[in-house]
Amino acid sequence: MSDFVRQNGTKIGFDRNSWCILSPIEQSIKRKIEAVGIPLKDWNISINYGIKTGCNEAFIIDGETKDALIAQDPKSAEIIRPILRGRDIKRYSYDFADKWLIATFPSKHYNIDDYPAIKNYLLSFGKEKLEQSGKKDIGGIKGNNARKKTNNKWFETQDTIAYWDDFSKQKLVWKRIGSIIRFAIDEHGVCPLDSVCFLTGNENLKYIVGYLNSSFAIKQLLDNSPKTGTGDVIISVQALEPLLIPKCAEFEQKNVVNLVDSLLKTGDCKFIQQEIDAYFKKMLHLTDEEFSMYSCSSLES
Repeated sequence: MSDFVRQNGTKIGFDRNSWCILSPIEQSIKRKIEAVGIPLKDWNISINYGIKTGCNEAFIIDGETKDALIAQDPKSAEIIRPILRGRDIKRYSYDFADKWLIATFPSKHYNIDDYPAIKNYLLSFGKEKLEQSGKKDIGGIKGNNARKKTNNKWFETQDTIAYWDDFSKQKLVWKRIGSIIRFAIDEHGVCPLDSVCFLTGNENLKYIVGYLNSSFAIKQLLDNSPKTGTGDVIISVQALEPLLIPKCAEFEQKNVVNLVDSLLKTGDCKFIQQEIDAYFKKMLHLTDEEFSMYSCSSLES
């Protein structure tokens, strides 16, 4: 990064195609994080977007509808999965809203005739509307459009979802766009919708989620992530992959994991998060003054 120093000691730097001004204390924090940090993308992880159905009103059902479809045909249970929306995510955990997905992923190559109850349910929305043809104003009704044009079948979700097997793994989930940054752990195999991104692949996800929910990571994301016109933060794959995560010994990571486990068990997010922050303060060798730079970060649960 090219830079120069003004007379008052403030450094002007060029980063991610925009000028940024770093005070001496910010320069010190940056050096300390860079000294021990490894970009998230280098932690043996995989990040994916959630599921796009192209027609949520047909493919997302409530618990009552799920039960009715399974009562009509028990085989329906094979392709109905619990879902997670961005609005459901809290810090570390989430609220399940009893919403379910008809999970006919194209990569699974289902035969819809094997699931008659679900086939009839989907047909009630109109086959022409569910076809992935891109057709507009069906039946002469303005705005009554089919799903976008793809090679997928009328009863399938919009995207191929070749990574469907990752849904059953332990994963880290977060809302892609919002005013409050939250990361949660899922160990129950929920299917994230397209308002959610998720991360799998590393055996130390609870350590990573501890850091991502820390004041340090949140401030970095608030400062460096793109914003919408309304000021919401966009936590895209591109925004998260370069984030530096402190690399430490296995026993040190385990200490953070233990704190995260305690938080998940007790629900005491505020107090235990302060302990996690203090742990990372020590790990990064931050002074009290440097640590206070992060006090403005939101820690709402």
